[in-house]
Amino acid sequence: MTQPRRVLITGGNRGIGRAIAESFVAAGDSVAITSRDGSGPEGATAIACDVTDSASVDAAFDEAEQALGGPVEVLVANAGITDDGLLMRMSDESFAKVIDTNLAGAFRCVRRASKGMIRLRHGRIVLISSIVAVTGGPGQVNYAASKAGLIGMARSITRELGGRGITANVVTPGYIDTDMTRGLPEAQREAFVAATPAGRFAQPEEVAAAVRFLASDDAAYISGAVLPVDGGLGMGH
Repeated sequence: MTQPRRVLITGGNRGIGRAIAESFVAAGDSVAITSRDGSGPEGATAIACDVTDSASVDAAFDEAEQALGGPVEVLVANAGITDDGLLMRMSDESFAKVIDTNLAGAFRCVRRASKGMIRLRHGRIVLISSIVAVTGGPGQVNYAASKAGLIGMARSITRELGGRGITANVVTPGYIDTDMTRGLPEAQREAFVAATPAGRFAQPEEVAAAVRFLASDDAAYISGAVLPVDGGLGMGH
């Protein structure tokens, strides 16, 4: 039987993050999640954390390591926000806050997690990006830039820490059936489905399965990779 691993998922209280957390819990791993309000799924230790604040991130990791009984072995950086708007009308604040949460927030978490992983000489880092990282999206200059940055981050981590038994990979989900996408106008949902070769939205559990694979021993020789879970929407990128 595989030994339970110590897993931390940021933004693990809803949507894709929650599905990822529940998947690791179901696999028998020891799971902590962070969220702004400290809520989370059953079976996981829920910790309040603001990924835009280094002190909050460090405190959350301290609490997680205490609860899990040691350094985090698997980090899934999923916390993210959107603040869409047309380029000409996008404010400096709108651009900066999305970058600070989605990209710099992931950096703060990876930096803290890497300390324990280096000591262990083992670690799995999975960064949750988006299809728009490779395709772009109208009204999403800030979001696409933040999510594309995660690819460069994972590849730099791979070159820096790959010899220490640490992998860093990126998952780029397409359109996923979550509360957020269920709130879209029906015509927009139909257009997204029509653009996707698979002809449907993905379930959050399908993203979770890809993340769990990249965190597994079977993926020990995969690093710096971008794994699309998009039904073929991003082919050619």
